[in-house]
Amino acid sequence: MKILVVAPTPFFSDRGTHIRILEEALALEKLGHGITIATYHIGKDISEKVETKIDVRRIRRLLFWYKKLEAGPDWQKVILDIMLIRKVFYLARTQKPDMIHGHLHEGVLIGWIVQKALFWRKIKLVADFHGSLTGEMVSHGYLKRGLKNIFCRIEKFIDRLGDYAIASSQEGLEDVEKERRGKNCEVILDGTDLDSFDRGKSKEDLRREMEMPEGRFMVGYTGGLVGNKGIDYLLDAIPMVLECRPDAFFMIGGFPAEHVRKFVSEHKLENSVRLVSPLDYFSLPEILNVCDIAVDPKDSDVKQASGKMLNYMAAGLPVVCFDRTNNRNYLGSGGYFCGTDARGIADGILHFANHPEEIRIKGEANKMRAKEFGWDKAGKRISEIYKSIIEKK
Repeated sequence: MKILVVAPTPFFSDRGTHIRILEEALALEKLGHGITIATYHIGKDISEKVETKIDVRRIRRLLFWYKKLEAGPDWQKVILDIMLIRKVFYLARTQKPDMIHGHLHEGVLIGWIVQKALFWRKIKLVADFHGSLTGEMVSHGYLKRGLKNIFCRIEKFIDRLGDYAIASSQEGLEDVEKERRGKNCEVILDGTDLDSFDRGKSKEDLRREMEMPEGRFMVGYTGGLVGNKGIDYLLDAIPMVLECRPDAFFMIGGFPAEHVRKFVSEHKLENSVRLVSPLDYFSLPEILNVCDIAVDPKDSDVKQASGKMLNYMAAGLPVVCFDRTNNRNYLGSGGYFCGTDARGIADGILHFANHPEEIRIKGEANKMRAKEFGWDKAGKRISEIYKSIIEKK
């Protein structure tokens, strides 16, 4: 099939939303589908990192000053999305795709507008929700009460759009199911590539290559360094951990780095924290393979999945995280599930630091369990959904 993917974001950027968009597209391409991705005017060229025939089409650079790559709302995105509607309409009219695959609520709305504008083409639309639109904006401190009510209604409307809807987490599916009355919707969890984590070197050798301090207990975090990813929980937990275990060392990778860099400086943590920013997604295995455990401090307010957790699992790391349905679905018994605060994160890190044998057992269990979450499985299921809605009369 010809698939037109709508990505209302600066694709590609080294963060979770973009990883899901890219890996789904690559999995679908392997199944023989032709993929075109319509996106913003900025972002990395994926052909420099992976061998693919995916056609990335960008809007014009009219907002040439807009260079924001990190997650979060911005009023200028309204203009960019209007331009993206024009681009998607052009591509749908000229390429005649069988399917529009809209990512995020904005992408679903854009896909629906184009689908209705070209109604005689009978193009099908799959809605791919990565979390709550309103929850995301609130988590960034962007909505006041009046506007929140308006966006809640907009979100509910968009949740009902598309011939089929998929969500990246069980929490995210709940609202969609409610609006669609449980019909034509399901969870498609993120995946991971186990082969990329097999470096054929020992942890000790990798640490020497990366000039890591010797004899330290390594704790890893990779992802967005913004509030709604839970980074403040982790930062506040660091001094608590070091008070009990001065040998702990934290590898933190992601962007934007200013907030973390300021925290490290103010608390004089330079000897206990290494910040890698920006973190190249394709270098992720190198970072995680030197760690003993990993932390995922994202709470459930934004109802997003946590693809980073699968990468932790693929690296054979036990995970400290909050007690969320999605986290338990991924980890099973391979995690330390704690209350939603910095103290809980600190207690989890200290638990593993004091129980090294449990690190090995849970890490091995996570590596085995990660095999259940390959991107190829996600791609096959999405392809089945495409076929079912096209064949449906």
